[in-house]
Amino acid sequence: MKLTNHGLFLQAFTHSSFSHERKNGKGHPDNERLEFLGDAVLELAVSEYLYRHFPGMSEGELTRTRARIVCESSLAGFARELDFGKYVRVGKGEELTGGRNRPSLLADVFEAFVGALFLEKGLDGVREFLGNFVFPKLDDRLLGGVTDAKSQLQERVQHLHLGQLQYRIVDVQGPAHDRHFVAEVLLDGRPLGRGSGRSKKEAEQMAAAEALKIQDLK
Repeated sequence: MKLTNHGLFLQAFTHSSFSHERKNGKGHPDNERLEFLGDAVLELAVSEYLYRHFPGMSEGELTRTRARIVCESSLAGFARELDFGKYVRVGKGEELTGGRNRPSLLADVFEAFVGALFLEKGLDGVREFLGNFVFPKLDDRLLGGVTDAKSQLQERVQHLHLGQLQYRIVDVQGPAHDRHFVAEVLLDGRPLGRGSGRSKKEAEQMAAAEALKIQDLK
């Protein structure tokens, strides 16, 4: 993903301590407004992902799972994996006290980056970023041990003794660096649902989620 508004992303990585040390921030706006925007965008993007990928989750489970993903410790962890701390601009005092490695600062930078990304690339750009760097890293700790759509569908089919499930990729679109897969799930050769995603695994999950919407699998 090519980013062109360098000033916007420089702002996303500028802590208020850096701005305050430079003539009240003139020419060096901090990332607090972008952090505000990114927080809201993250809530929406994560909510959408959970809603689409985990059709068996109740409203309460969705809310609790989203809270685990967008909490300070989780966002700081994602920021560390992306080495955001290395690039954030902090004031001298903040630097001396190890501020660039503080979880709260890293979480704020992550939110500010998402806010900047939203302004430049829109929600689709945010979805792409999270799909590449965040959602594949979600584990049982963050998801609360929820069962994914493929497992839910398998359990339902086995419980009802309906037959054999099979997944197949029916279409691949886009250039090599931006593949888009379409998967289909079949029950004893009968199509149950289709789904698409940026990986085969995600496409299969979406196909299973679509099949789970069927009220009567018989």
